[in-house]
Amino acid sequence: MPATLVGGFLVDYFTFTSIQISITFTLLFGYWIIVGATIAFTHLYDAPSFAKASEGKWQIWHKFRYLRLFSPLIIQFCFGSLLGSSLIFYWFSGAFSISWPIMLILVLLMVFNETFRHYFDKPLVHIGVYFFATLSLFSALLPFLFSSLSAWFFISACAVSLAIFVVYIYYLCRFAKSRSPGDRGSSMKSGHLLPQRRQFFMVIVAITAAMNVLYFTNIIPPIPLALREAGLYHSIKVSGEKYTMAVEPEHFLKTAIFGQTLNLAKGDRAYLYTAIFAPARLKTTMVHRWQYYDKEQKEWVDKGKLLFTINGGREDGYKGYSWQNDLSEGKWRIYVQNQRGQVLGKVQFSVQKATEPIMLQQVVK
Repeated sequence: MPATLVGGFLVDYFTFTSIQISITFTLLFGYWIIVGATIAFTHLYDAPSFAKASEGKWQIWHKFRYLRLFSPLIIQFCFGSLLGSSLIFYWFSGAFSISWPIMLILVLLMVFNETFRHYFDKPLVHIGVYFFATLSLFSALLPFLFSSLSAWFFISACAVSLAIFVVYIYYLCRFAKSRSPGDRGSSMKSGHLLPQRRQFFMVIVAITAAMNVLYFTNIIPPIPLALREAGLYHSIKVSGEKYTMAVEPEHFLKTAIFGQTLNLAKGDRAYLYTAIFAPARLKTTMVHRWQYYDKEQKEWVDKGKLLFTINGGREDGYKGYSWQNDLSEGKWRIYVQNQRGQVLGKVQFSVQKATEPIMLQQVVK
């Protein structure tokens, strides 16, 4: 099961990062339709009224027994793809230190989907996971379709998801309780789903409330943006679309674990360079938020914000940079975020005062 989980995630990762985002959403929408239809078929097939009907006039229903046999695998596969793609979106669109709660939820759901499949056969779990996947999909799809990161599109995604599931649950329970055609004289009999209808609605409302808390506390990142690259430099010169930058050579592992270290003389500037991917036609304002850790106050202090507009469509990302003069020695961090405060990435580094000339190398991007 762990190999299946990792393998499935890697397939999604390389698939969804190597094709156009419009094709990605088309595939995901297809998975979404398939899993919804399969869940409905599974629980209608298992409903007592349909089971009894199949003994009489509806022998044709038995012809679908092999589809019922494989329906758990279809549901598991589609759930895995939908959850895996959501994790990929959140991973590329957010800083792990900020967005880890939503990423942890997705990882746990993926693990449970693979390891505790017997729990995932329950109608309540099917509806809960399906609604969560639906809300995640629509909250990413609407900003892409309308080329905007407005909070109203997240609210719209919640409203659309709730409306779809109110109708879905109503008809699913209604058909599951239908009277057997061979039982014309009997009274209406409740199917196995009807007693859980209230629980279904409670689950989707609870998930909606939780996702709104995560969104409006800026834990959910600004999908479908993605931070392609971020780095600190001693100088940046722009010529057309070429950025010529000077950087201190450092070992990759040291930078990845401890962050960059900048050796700066008095009066030197530090530059942050970012390349941010956005879908075509999407235009939004981004912020570089510089913060310094004050040891006396024992807190992070804002030292400046730069706002700049990005235009989507470049595969390598829209380039931009900001700078600060005479940085104090110590710990620094820079948040790359939108105006609402949703964090796309975080760059941590330390500043040391240079006591001798610094060896720099040029990089062109």
